[in-house]
Amino acid sequence: MRRGLIGLLAVACGLTAANLYYAQPLLPVLGQAFGVGDVAVSTIVVATQIAYAVGLFFLGPLGDRVDVRTLVTVLLLLGAAGLAAAATAPAFGVLLAASVVVGAVSVVAQILVPFAAGLAADADRGRVTGTVMSGLLAGILLARTFSGVVSDALGWRWVYALSAAFMLALAAALRAMLPVREPSTTAGYGQLLRSTLALPVRHATLRRRGLFQAALFGSFTAFWTTMGFLLTRPPYHLSELHVGLFSLLGAGGALIAPAAGRWSDRGWARRSTVVGLLVAGVTFLAAGAVTALPGRVAGIVLLAVAALVIDAAVQTLLITNQQVVYRLEPSARARINTVFLVTFFLGGAAGAQLSTVAWHLGGWPAVALLGGGLPLLALATYLAGGLRKERAESQIPVAA
Repeated sequence: MRRGLIGLLAVACGLTAANLYYAQPLLPVLGQAFGVGDVAVSTIVVATQIAYAVGLFFLGPLGDRVDVRTLVTVLLLLGAAGLAAAATAPAFGVLLAASVVVGAVSVVAQILVPFAAGLAADADRGRVTGTVMSGLLAGILLARTFSGVVSDALGWRWVYALSAAFMLALAAALRAMLPVREPSTTAGYGQLLRSTLALPVRHATLRRRGLFQAALFGSFTAFWTTMGFLLTRPPYHLSELHVGLFSLLGAGGALIAPAAGRWSDRGWARRSTVVGLLVAGVTFLAAGAVTALPGRVAGIVLLAVAALVIDAAVQTLLITNQQVVYRLEPSARARINTVFLVTFFLGGAAGAQLSTVAWHLGGWPAVALLGGGLPLLALATYLAGGLRKERAESQIPVAA
């Protein structure tokens, strides 16, 4: 693969995945703009994640069946239309409906990742996937910074308007640069969906890895969904600009993605799994003590460290898990990716919803208990039997 194409794919994945996260630091200002409460306004995050999971199931498998250039062009144009509707939304219901459309078609990122993996040589697949995923993950993290800065300077509507322009530019660039690749299957659409549903039944490793990522992504979304509520209130009193800039701290975790890809190429998947789940869980639980710290500075420093560590752990496990499941059936890579991603984005939606309930009931300490408990529960399950079963299934190179 040409370096320029890898770079374009990384940028495309980042910009399209960012559409799912622009709202997170804007929840307080959106609630004020439309006159809705914390729990109600957080449904934007939940609905977008669920729409993304639904889009993955119904659109993701098409990556094995149709020309990827045409598919992503159409989806990007639809995304631009949805973002334009969000930018001009006259009521909260319109914004929510537009967010659902944007969430469903933002699966472009997860069509391009397996596409890149299929273009790469076997020896370089982890490195290429890690590089493309670093762009995707950087987009997820920088989305919050972008939305906070733009909202503070120009107003929240400009966040969606500018993203609509980005989608139009990407549609043109990808249409021009993506290579033509023969589909890996000629199955009809109905058969394609049925074969997708059969994959988790056939592969226990796919089920297991999807649930591990769901637990960790639920923790991730719990952290960032409630972070705006925490930082805009006493004792921090930060603006949406400062909340967005705070989110920039977590973007450093994206730097670990290429390294995680190389670790997977070397067969270190098992140890990456254990370390990623353990570190994320313990770090989130420790961040729960922020309310007991004196002063604003100590609390912000602890939260910044937690953001960096949790994001790095999420990205490490994501790259690891994708490399594991991509080996299961190379001819069904897009469909396997669909099952894996639907599972973990449903976990993200659950984390977003449960975290707002936890916030309402017990504040930040309750959120930290939820967010720290999810990955530690997944780790306990893995150590109790999942690790032994994976060794028996021989799906992972035994270098870990």
